[in-house]
Amino acid sequence: MLAYIIRRLLLIVPTLFGIMVVNFLIVQIAPGGPIEQMIARVQGTAVEATARISGSASGDTGVNVQQHGQTGGDSGNRYRGAQGLDPVFIKQLEKEFGFDKPLPERFFHMMSNYVMFDFGSSYFRDRRVVDLVIEKMPVSISLGIWTTLIVYLVSIPLGIAKAVRDGQPFDVWTSGVVIVGYAIPGFLFAVLLIVVFAGGRYLDWFPLRGLVSDNWSSLPWYKQALDYLWHMVLPVLAMVIGGFAGLTMLTKNSFLEEIGKQYVVTARAKGLSERHVLYGHVFRNAMLIVIAGFPGAFIGILFTGAMLIEVIFSLDGLGLLGFEAAINRDYPVMFGTLYFFTLLGLVMNLVGDVTYVMVDPRIDFDSRSV
Repeated sequence: MLAYIIRRLLLIVPTLFGIMVVNFLIVQIAPGGPIEQMIARVQGTAVEATARISGSASGDTGVNVQQHGQTGGDSGNRYRGAQGLDPVFIKQLEKEFGFDKPLPERFFHMMSNYVMFDFGSSYFRDRRVVDLVIEKMPVSISLGIWTTLIVYLVSIPLGIAKAVRDGQPFDVWTSGVVIVGYAIPGFLFAVLLIVVFAGGRYLDWFPLRGLVSDNWSSLPWYKQALDYLWHMVLPVLAMVIGGFAGLTMLTKNSFLEEIGKQYVVTARAKGLSERHVLYGHVFRNAMLIVIAGFPGAFIGILFTGAMLIEVIFSLDGLGLLGFEAAINRDYPVMFGTLYFFTLLGLVMNLVGDVTYVMVDPRIDFDSRSV
């Protein structure tokens, strides 16, 4: 097992490098980079005006805004909206953003910093990328943990019950329910929850925004916990609505496959109760694929799919941070978070394999190639 883990750890390096190369090249090709974003802010045509650059646009760059009316040269014409701007101003922007260096040099400089987990600072916020991620992490962790727990606590017992009652009315109507839930987009269900339960039209039972109330810090600890849970009800419901179908059907199919095997027939022939056969023999083997997939499922729920939910419920988490970084072409935030969470995902895949062995020691990865 140790040799397999070492091989997988070594494989993470080229995999991560390849992912970063592909994404870096795609982002460089896309129009509207950081310099064009800054030009739009200088000219007052930017859609989003809350961003910032190190130093003001018209002062710390060393170029007066009034001078931008001069005819630009070739350096200005490389960027959309830069016609007529002073080439010196454009070159200063290129130097400040690091675009005065060749593309390969910029990439390898970035990766050398990322190896040391130095993700730099945001282009348009006066914050380090690490500080931004740490600040937004509690929201995403809250959504991820509660969503994963609820999905697993509901889907596994439901999948077992469906397997035991395969083809019966219970199996049919529960399948219809989970499929309908899977078909409903989470953000659409979130809007419905707001309209019905958050004062949108009918009931005003739950808060509309935020992770906690404004006076949360002044509340006793038990009221803080209740206030936190009160705020999490609607966002978590919106997140879990589509999460039951896949895990429920996976659990059901795993149990059905195991129930049909010879060792189950033998156990029943020995006179063991159905409950003992189901939970004493079938459960361990059937749960192998479900339990082993838990680390990857948690990471997937934690860092993906929550952006619209965060926007709708005004939750300032990682999903919203990534969306704003993509819109503003904030490369340090985009690539820094991509590197970290891709690395985390690759490590979680390895943890999933190790979990397989912990659940069933009969599995031997050493006899297999990576």
